[in-house]
Amino acid sequence: MMLIRSLAYNVWFILITSILAPGGMIAAALGSRPALVYGRFWAGLLLGGLRVLCGVRVEVRGAENLPDGPALIASMHQSAFDTLVWFGLVPGVCYVVKRELARIPIFGRVFAMSGMIVVDRDGGAASIRALQKDARQAVANRRQIVIFPEGTRTDPGSPIVLQPGIAAIARQTGLPVIPVATDSGICWGRRSFRKTPGIIHIVILPPLAVGLRREELLIQLRQALEAGAAAIAAVDNSVGQPSTALPDHARLTR
Repeated sequence: MMLIRSLAYNVWFILITSILAPGGMIAAALGSRPALVYGRFWAGLLLGGLRVLCGVRVEVRGAENLPDGPALIASMHQSAFDTLVWFGLVPGVCYVVKRELARIPIFGRVFAMSGMIVVDRDGGAASIRALQKDARQAVANRRQIVIFPEGTRTDPGSPIVLQPGIAAIARQTGLPVIPVATDSGICWGRRSFRKTPGIIHIVILPPLAVGLRREELLIQLRQALEAGAAAIAAVDNSVGQPSTALPDHARLTR
């Protein structure tokens, strides 16, 4: 039964994305705001399908730690789910994505045109400078920057190894880093066709202090993520109604 439900969801994912892709190009051409509204609609359909077809629900804790304006959110990354959910959790998401995603036909073009930050991981110092410049622009536009500081998707329970890009953005923007722990990989594995029913937990932790040196920031961020992951691991990942209400702009994820 689980395989059938997973198959149904993958068909839904491909169908919805294919149908909405041309409209996404038009929305992105009109500017980043129309593109964000369109992206939120697209993500809402995909997450709604995940709930209905696969029995995967979302529980968010610590939403009060998100500011109303610009933010720098450092989230654990275990699943493609993580690149969908923030469309609904913050009003002006600006993902930091690897250049390979920007090369995907239509989808990558929409990402770039909607103001997302595209990073060349092999670009060295020039890539860091471009990252900092784009981050400053995102802050000027009052966007919420979401970066996956591990640099790639990891399996639940894997050691947390952080890349230094998060420190460069924090230094350039002056924003506090907000750590976010999740267990999304339990329900939606990073290379898994199968989607497992249950609750995906998202724990938004208090922001770190501003002005930390790179080494200290990375240490404190890793410790915060480890503590958040440990707290999640102690929670029963069974199917049920989320116990924490989401903010108004995040209701599409329920």
